[in-house]
Amino acid sequence: MAKRRRQSTKISKELIVCEVLRLGHDGRGIAKKQGKTQFVEGALPGETVKAKYISQRAKFDELQSVEILEASAQRVAPPCPHADICGGCSLQYMSVEAQIAYKQDVLSEQFKHFGNIEPEQWFEPIVGPSKAYRTKARLGVVYVGKRDEVILGFREKRNKLITNIEHCIVLDSRVGNKLNDLRCLVASLTIRQNIPQIEVATADKCVALVVRHTESFTAEDLNKLSDFGKAHNFEIYLQPGDASTVHKICPENTPDRLHYYLNGHLPSSSSVSVLNEIDLAFHPSDFTQVNADVNRQMVARALAWLDIKNTDRVLDLFCGLGNFTIPMACLAKEVVGIEGNEAMVARGYENAERNALENVSFLVANLQTDLNSVSKAKWAKKGFDKILIDPPRSGALDIVNHISKFKAQRIVYVSCNPATLARDAGVLIEKGYCLVSAGVMDMFPHTAHVESIALFEKKFEKQTKKQGKKKRGING
Repeated sequence: MAKRRRQSTKISKELIVCEVLRLGHDGRGIAKKQGKTQFVEGALPGETVKAKYISQRAKFDELQSVEILEASAQRVAPPCPHADICGGCSLQYMSVEAQIAYKQDVLSEQFKHFGNIEPEQWFEPIVGPSKAYRTKARLGVVYVGKRDEVILGFREKRNKLITNIEHCIVLDSRVGNKLNDLRCLVASLTIRQNIPQIEVATADKCVALVVRHTESFTAEDLNKLSDFGKAHNFEIYLQPGDASTVHKICPENTPDRLHYYLNGHLPSSSSVSVLNEIDLAFHPSDFTQVNADVNRQMVARALAWLDIKNTDRVLDLFCGLGNFTIPMACLAKEVVGIEGNEAMVARGYENAERNALENVSFLVANLQTDLNSVSKAKWAKKGFDKILIDPPRSGALDIVNHISKFKAQRIVYVSCNPATLARDAGVLIEKGYCLVSAGVMDMFPHTAHVESIALFEKKFEKQTKKQGKKKRGING
């Protein structure tokens, strides 16, 4: 029997006036009409806007603002001419200061939602440059045969089409200023219709482009790609299949590694001055933080909060290539990094050797399914003094349920999803930890993405500290 198709609901073409009450967690304005929630893209709290319907559902409507009738003081002119259509950024019409305050409010609301949690102290947000900050990106490529034109850019808002952008203000300027040159290169290639994507990965001293292609390049094409790389000081990689097929063609016979350095923004005490020399290598396809400046400050904040001593055993969960593991190993007696990706574990050991560290181990484990084997492993039975957790968006619920077995005094939790951080914070509090401090990091300016960091301490340690302070006050 054939399945019945759902009848498509006609969307009203009426333009309506919306009074925006607040912003939702996705950055859209929220209004009400006869009790029904309206999500209004492109609108800020306190504004009155004229909007068109995008979709209409039983419980809510989705709209797009088309005219600002009463503007908020937070509204600014978007710095990018593509801001209205390009999906790479969503909040360019909102001042940077207001964006950060909004993100802090989102984190606070999530803490309250999951058990009415409140940190003892909110720290000042970690911020960096709001332009030319993005070190990694995937540019879509489409060849339009009828117009003999190559379109290159990010996906548009609300659809899968590619925005044809000439200049990107958030992408590393070494690439963001050369998108027209890159478009012209693709247009000159014989298989331009078979190049769906170019991945950008930038490092402190160089830029890599990974060109995805579904047909083989001609010798002439390869020469053009290499000449382009040499002219712009780009490393050129090709990807004819899955991630395992990525290989470098320019410059030839050189390692397929980029590098970033954890210098600047790090704690200035002599005990950690060695951190200024840390060199972390990565493959262009590896996960790295998208904002180098904020990443350096984030590592510094985590180290300061953990207060690592040379007698400490430290555990780094979801450690990746060692972004936190390597600097922590410069201070601790021993560090163990756990990661589910074997390639990242290999990269971790590579970075430990590069930085002449022998007190760090990297192990492969799925922190969602291998928890019994993890907690019963020989290395885990010794316990840990400090723990760093940097999970994916799904959070670390499984591992925090086992966290008591490690007997750590302090935990720093780095999060890319305030909802799962707040959920996991509730579990940590149940396990006997206090939420000492928390706040946001503006890793993705001009977007609704909220990155945050939180410090937890075991209750007995907190009580001991308070008693010590009180005693010193009496004696004084």
